[in-house]
Order: sequence, then structure tokens, then C-alpha cells
Amino acid sequence: MTLNGILALWTLGTGEIIAIVVIILLLFGGKKIPELMRGLGKGVKSFKQGMNEIEEEIKKPIQDLDKDKPGSRPDNPIN
Repeated sequence: MTLNGILALWTLGTGEIIAIVVIILLLFGGKKIPELMRGLGKGVKSFKQGMNEIEEEIKKPIQDLDKDKPGSRPDNPIN
């Protein structure tokens, strides 16, 4: 199976999306869906916060190294 064939398995058309929504409605009912979406939203928010924290942990040492370079501070110019 080629890469295009694998990617074709993951593309969803309108019909597939409607079928998924109908199945979710049948399984969980109309009252549970807002709770599920709220939980999903909180999970995505938590994931993004975690990713931002990791990104900042990686960038901070690099920024600290850049600050320590000679001439990078205005109070210590190289003539």
C-alpha cells in the first residue's frame, strides 16, 4: 500500500461525518454530548498548555545563551 493509499483511508467526506455524528447521537444521546464536548475542550486546552510549557522550557536556555554572548547586551558593547 502506498502513502497515498494510506492517506486516502483517513480522509472523511460529508457522508462519513454525518454517519459518525448519527452514531454518536445514538450512543450517547443529546444530553451527554455537551458534557463530552466540554471534556474534550478541557483536554485539548490542557494539552496545548503542556506543549507551550515544554516549548518555553526548551527556548529559555537558548535565550539565556544568546544573552551571554559578548556584545549582545547594550551595557556591554564591543568597540
